[in-house]
Amino acid sequence: MNDIIRAVERKQLQDRKVEYGAGDTINVSFKIREGDKERIQQFQGVVVQTSGSGLGETVTVRKSSGNVYVERIFPMHSPLIAEIKVLKRGRVRRAKLYYLRGLTGKATRIKEKKGK
Repeated sequence: MNDIIRAVERKQLQDRKVEYGAGDTINVSFKIREGDKERIQQFQGVVVQTSGSGLGETVTVRKSSGNVYVERIFPMHSPLIAEIKVLKRGRVRRAKLYYLRGLTGKATRIKEKKGK
């Protein structure tokens, strides 16, 4: 039974070789359908957490939109995600950055990693 489920999941996995972690600034391009039209929209923000594995892997991205902060959870193996780019590597000491939710403005800045 488990072999059948794994075989079906393997077919659905996307080939994305993007290395990112908590604190990194990424740009997620995803497809949006409006009626019969389809367009690509960008969502750029800081990775708060990654969770799950296999087909259920997700990433939570937080961005500032004016004075309001918006978090969005993206399923990594969704066919609606066109591409993911890592813009900056963040230097953090946590795997889950939930403490960012209580901060606003300059306090939400994360130091950038030096070198590679």
